[in-house]
Amino acid sequence: MGRFNKRKFKHLRQKLRRESTKSEDLLWYELNQRQLGFKFRRQQGIGDYIVDFYCPELRLVIEVDGISHDDSDVRQRDIVRQRYLEDLGSRVVRYTTDEVFKNMEEWS
Repeated sequence: MGRFNKRKFKHLRQKLRRESTKSEDLLWYELNQRQLGFKFRRQQGIGDYIVDFYCPELRLVIEVDGISHDDSDVRQRDIVRQRYLEDLGSRVVRYTTDEVFKNMEEWS
């Protein structure tokens, strides 16, 4: 079985796209509508994880961390997840929800 978009997580990926947060929607608009020269995928499965945004060409993962990521258990899972992704050769960039909203003016 491949590493990307495992079939067993298809419905979860679809649910995450349907129920995306406002900050994810705003960032997706910027990534998807801008002429950045790179294609990004939303709610991309990598191994047993689903990342918010992924650019295969750059091997770049972008995560938007909401308030739930302030919890110590969630932070620990984020560390494990990030190590896994980096071990595969991906670069992981994290933004908080507040950073996305704050930077929207600069990106627009």
